[in-house]
Amino acid sequence: MNVLLINGTIIGSKTKTLLSEISNHLNHSLVDTKVEQLYLEDYDIQFADARSKEEYNEDTKELINIVEKADAYVIATPIFQGSIPGVLKNLFDLLSPKAMRYKPVAVVANGGTHQHHLVIENQLKPILDYFKCLVTPNYVYTHDSHFSYMNELIDEDAKQRIYELVRVFRHYVDMSQDILDGDHLKG
Repeated sequence: MNVLLINGTIIGSKTKTLLSEISNHLNHSLVDTKVEQLYLEDYDIQFADARSKEEYNEDTKELINIVEKADAYVIATPIFQGSIPGVLKNLFDLLSPKAMRYKPVAVVANGGTHQHHLVIENQLKPILDYFKCLVTPNYVYTHDSHFSYMNELIDEDAKQRIYELVRVFRHYVDMSQDILDGDHLKG
């Protein structure tokens, strides 16, 4: 089992802080699981433009392969201008529509206003639904006030919601395995 923690931006550190907190919980609760963090800033990603995967540069091909081979995902994203970052949307545009089918996904996000949590409901969840992901019903949205001036997560309620997210995510991992194992029986 390979859980991929995707930092859906190329700047800032709050989403990295959230993924680090989640990684700690996952490493303690999922046995025989490899938890990897993926930072989009580490790749020279080309824009999706409907060309075949082989026509992209090496970084883009590697990124596509890493994401498509994962068994489960936690996506962390900031909310900019009432939307997800373009680099995250571009990543989704690069993937095969079947790449994430029946794989569990949990979402964490951070924004500058309390209302930006609606971006998860109105933009991110419909994209994940298109991929037929098993999206956890709970997500964690944090606000700048949940972090210290050093971008450390200091809000106890946010920490508890992350713990609960990981608890539910573990069940979605099991459910995904049951669904995917059943698909192999059909031939």
